[in-house]
Amino acid sequence: MKIHYISEENSLLNHFLGQLRDVETQKDSMRFRKNIERIGEITAYELSKTLPYKNIAIQTPLGIKHTTCIEDNVVLCSILRAGLALHTGFMNFFDDAENGFVSAYRKHAQGGESSEILVEYQAAPSFQDKILILIDPMLATGQSLVAVYNKLLTEQTPKEIHIAVVIAAPEGIAYLEKSLPDHCHLWVATLDDHLDQDNYIVPGLGDAGDLAYGQKL
Repeated sequence: MKIHYISEENSLLNHFLGQLRDVETQKDSMRFRKNIERIGEITAYELSKTLPYKNIAIQTPLGIKHTTCIEDNVVLCSILRAGLALHTGFMNFFDDAENGFVSAYRKHAQGGESSEILVEYQAAPSFQDKILILIDPMLATGQSLVAVYNKLLTEQTPKEIHIAVVIAAPEGIAYLEKSLPDHCHLWVATLDDHLDQDNYIVPGLGDAGDLAYGQKL
């Protein structure tokens, strides 16, 4: 798997990441969502540099301008609900993309500590021979992303597969490298230290879904 770390150079990305982590800034859910969206825009721009392009001619009021555009159709697919703000950032740049949404959650066995990732709701267009971008802000264990990947790709084969996350833990990256094909691209805004005993990313930022949309039952 090809991994792209996009915060290695100083930019506004690191400014937005810092605000996301700040416990005082986190009290403003609108600011939190907006910064996730901005990180989505920055990641989308960086990712766009690696895509295949084709030559086109544009008719202007005064003549013809030769330029380029993305050669293939793009499908954005986010994991509900935490992925919605990041998805919006990608949509702002890939404004012609088709969009899909998938739910994934951890179900614990009754009376035990074991659990499994269930992928139940899926609303996505065909991505056969298209560029598929899977979107989820937090890469902790990696199990949800792998479960979604396996669910989506049972019958279709995209031309390219990109996974975009905001914060990743080394354990999650290792799990993706073990479980996904080598030709996948992983885009990471920033890499954190480790997972704690509850599988939260440290230092992380907490629960991205709750911070963006309120606590769930």
